[in-house]
Amino acid sequence: QVKFVESGGGLVQAGGSLRLSCAASGSTFSISGIGWYRQAPGKQRESVAGISSAGNTNYADSVKGRFTISRNNAKNTVYLQMNSLKPEDTAVYCCNLPRQFLLNTSWGQGTQVTVSS
Repeated sequence: QVKFVESGGGLVQAGGSLRLSCAASGSTFSISGIGWYRQAPGKQRESVAGISSAGNTNYADSVKGRFTISRNNAKNTVYLQMNSLKPEDTAVYCCNLPRQFLLNTSWGQGTQVTVSS
């Protein structure tokens, strides 16, 4: 069983940057793929970026070229570097196992990202 705690969100102006951290607990972190997801008010949760146990990455078209996902297995942590932020990036960001996104279960509190124009 893996649990996650997100941090690093905040208020930033358009064009600015933030780095989110996802601290994981559990002994299976190093062999798990991890994804970042976000949900804006009144909208469904969407996938933002993912990273496999081997370090392969994928991104939503809306963030490609602006966001970078990475992981440090020794620290049981996944990061999301967000550059060139836009107001439409405003959302609560959560990390989770991809299968939990599909099942819509086991979500933590997430971290709020607000981008002002």
